[in-house]
This record gives sequence, C-alpha cells and structure tokens, in this order.
Amino acid sequence: MTAADVLSALRHRGWRLATAESCTGGLIAAALTEVAGASDVFDRGFVTYSNAAKIDMLGVRAATLAAHGAVSEAVAAEMAAGALARADAQIAMSVTGIAGPGGSDHKPEGRVCFGLAYGDAVLTETREFGALGRSNVRAAAVTHGLAMLMAACFARP
Repeated sequence: MTAADVLSALRHRGWRLATAESCTGGLIAAALTEVAGASDVFDRGFVTYSNAAKIDMLGVRAATLAAHGAVSEAVAAEMAAGALARADAQIAMSVTGIAGPGGSDHKPEGRVCFGLAYGDAVLTETREFGALGRSNVRAAAVTHGLAMLMAACFARP
C-alpha cells in the first residue's frame, strides 16, 4: 500500500483529507503530496510540534495536555477533531509520539498515538514501535498512518 493508493481510495470515497502531525513533522503530508495530483484530495497539513501549537492551531485543550501529556490518545483525538474542524475535509488524521532518542518508563521511545476523525467518529490507537531510532520510528508512523487512512476509506460511517 502506497500514498498513491491512499489518495485513490480517498478519491473513490469522495473525501478530502487534513493531517495534524507532531512527531512525524509533516512526513505523512509529504508522502501524500509527493504524488502528482494530490491537491484534489489533500486539503492541508498542520505541523504542531509544540504544545502551544497544538492549542493555538488545533484547539487542543490545555487541560487535556496537562492530564494526559502530548503523547496520548486523548491528545491525538483532539488533534484530529481540531484539524477536521479547521479544514475543508471529510477526514483528518493526527499523530503524536516519542520518536526518540529518549522516553521514559511511562512513555517509552517508539510510542506513537494516532487519531482519525470522520463523520461523527473520532478513533484513536497507540502503537509501540520500540526503540528503533528516530528516523525508523517516524517512518513506521507514516506507514501505519497511511494504513489507517486506507482502512477508514473502506469503513463506515
């Protein structure tokens, strides 16, 4: 499955997409926009690396960040919902995680939280990619994010 496949599935579904990325720094948007003609389904991407950017650009609540931390499904959900509300799109994907190096016992390196907002649904998922190194964790997050988008194109709502 490639970014071109995801774009084709979005076209088939009649959806436009927005992304909200933290640890991937826009790599999902870059993968999609590397494909010629992506502009007919890719609306915009938000790179919200800092907590302040998550609050300012996506409407993530400071209370959610304080209670759960930036690397959490709660924040991924608010990032996806915020991107969807601020875009001309029918689906939004978010990603936030710890690419490394570093992490903690509570939030280890390689933990990445994803969010999808579409229709009335906001779905979240956490993946533990492990301490693969920064570039490899980010690449794994892109691959998984594209797979989640593909699956959403064939799901209902």
